[in-house]
Amino acid sequence: MRLNNPFTTSFGTIQDKEFFITEAIDVKGSSGFGESVAFTSPWYTEETVETTRHMIEDFLIKILQENEINHPDEVTDLFAVIKRNNMAKAAIEGAIWDLYAKRNNISLTQALGGQKKQIDVGISIGIQASTSDLIDKIDYYLQEGYKRIKLKIKPGHDIEVLRVVRKHFPDTPIMADANSAYTLEDIDLLKQLDDFHLMMIEQPLAHDDIIDHAKLQAAIETPICLDESIHSLDDAKKAIESGSCEIINIKIGRVGGLTEARRIHDHCQQKGVKVWCGGMLEAGVGRAHNIALTTLPQFVLPGDTAGSALYFEKDIIKPEVIAKNGVINIPDKPGIGYEIDSDQLEQFRIDFKTFDLRGS
Repeated sequence: MRLNNPFTTSFGTIQDKEFFITEAIDVKGSSGFGESVAFTSPWYTEETVETTRHMIEDFLIKILQENEINHPDEVTDLFAVIKRNNMAKAAIEGAIWDLYAKRNNISLTQALGGQKKQIDVGISIGIQASTSDLIDKIDYYLQEGYKRIKLKIKPGHDIEVLRVVRKHFPDTPIMADANSAYTLEDIDLLKQLDDFHLMMIEQPLAHDDIIDHAKLQAAIETPICLDESIHSLDDAKKAIESGSCEIINIKIGRVGGLTEARRIHDHCQQKGVKVWCGGMLEAGVGRAHNIALTTLPQFVLPGDTAGSALYFEKDIIKPEVIAKNGVINIPDKPGIGYEIDSDQLEQFRIDFKTFDLRGS
């Protein structure tokens, strides 16, 4: 699927999104749907579209064929024998969660234990060609009612940009996302972020780091939010205990699925650490999973789950996800709460494979 607009970060620019839609079908013909979030190249994590295919076909499906599943939580435990490859795991686990909710005639929100009827959403803005373009985009999205603005930064495109933005929007909730573009050698520069009263700086240092982030957090007032460093509940516990962050961004694909995402949420709730749900340029199915997860109580900050139309000319679900005045109303239908638009799915689909989980 082609994004309406190119999305640029410190890693590069994306406009075409290639991914898998997974469908889990039970013996009665009920279906649950999941979505993979890995990109074509391994710039965000080590996973790619191709490694996702490899892991699903050659390992994860076989595990499901050899075991009986009574609850989606069991999928996470069964997949634990496979190291990392969390996005591949989440692509399957999400479909099973959706199917589980539908079989029990409850929404995915209810199945996860969420209670919110609506969620606040922010918007993530990629690096723009000029500062004036960025100001125009921010102004547009604020008029649309989005509750928080996330800006991508990188060395050479940071302090001066934020200074201009803050001058134009002195009271707007703004956060900066560095996608691991800095090191501790940039600590004097990063200290200048305190002047802009940001909600947070997301993943300023290395993608696999916790220790250096603790040193940086001790040196700056701006709250650090960890993203790429958190792949599991264990990672979250270590980050919190070491003082590496004050906020955690929970992405379903990055942590291996809804079960682990909920476990991280629960621990953060116990420790009083704020969480929010980040986006991976998902189509409608993945977007619906994000919405359901965000209904859990410790998701107290607006996430990146904006409406479908901001990303794609036509989504693969109906109705499409709609954000009005920075709010998304939570669907109460069984499962993810949205129907698959079969015609659109067929239009975008380039391949199709089926697997019998009974092994016959």
